[in-house]
Amino acid sequence: MPTLPSAPIAAAGLLGGYATARFTKNRRLGGAVLAAAGTITHLQWRHATTPRTATPRTATALTATYLTAFGASHPLAKKLGAWPSVAVVTAATAGAAWVLSDRKRNG
Repeated sequence: MPTLPSAPIAAAGLLGGYATARFTKNRRLGGAVLAAAGTITHLQWRHATTPRTATPRTATALTATYLTAFGASHPLAKKLGAWPSVAVVTAATAGAAWVLSDRKRNG
C-alpha cells in the first residue's frame, strides 16, 4: 500500500499546529497537532519503503529540520508576521522532506 508523501504531512503539522493554536486559543492543542504530524513524518523518514531513503541520518536531519522550523518561526514572526513566518518555515521543511525523502522514494 503506497504511503502519503511526507512533505504534505510535515506541512500540515506546521500549518495545522499554528492554525489550531491560533483559532482555538489553545496552544497545547496546537502542539498536539504539531507533535502528531512530527511523529508520523519521523516514522516515515525512519522506515521509508526503500533502503536509500530509510536511514537514521536522514530521519534525524529531517526531524531536526521540522523542530527547528517550529522554533525559528517564533523570532521570524517578529520580522515578517505570524502567517508569513509559518509559511516560510513550512515551505523550507516541506522542500527538505521532498528532496531528502519523497523524491528518492518515488524516483
